[in-house]
Amino acid sequence: QVQLVESGGGLVQAGGSLRLSCAASGRTFSSYAMGWFRQAPGKEREFVAAISWSGGSTYYADSVKGRFTISRDNAKNTVYLQMNSLKPEDTAVYYCAAGIGGSYVYEYDYWGQGTQVTVSS
Repeated sequence: QVQLVESGGGLVQAGGSLRLSCAASGRTFSSYAMGWFRQAPGKEREFVAAISWSGGSTYYADSVKGRFTISRDNAKNTVYLQMNSLKPEDTAVYYCAAGIGGSYVYEYDYWGQGTQVTVSS
């Protein structure tokens, strides 16, 4: 069992940066791949980024490639999402998730409660 708590969301102007954190409880954190997803009002939850259990592999949605960076610290049971050059279309609730990895919601078993990111133009 893994419990996930996101933090770091907020209001930022376009072009700004935010760093999201996701703290995990449970001693099996390092055995899970981790992902970040987001959901804007009226839209489906969409994949943002994922990282392998070791941190050795990462992949990103095309819409955030080159602007967002996912990383993890297994000693701290934490995964991060550094978001730079933010755009208004990045506005959404951001969720972290633990699972087998991949870009589909069904590939993740555990989810956090989400943190709101709002980018003003």
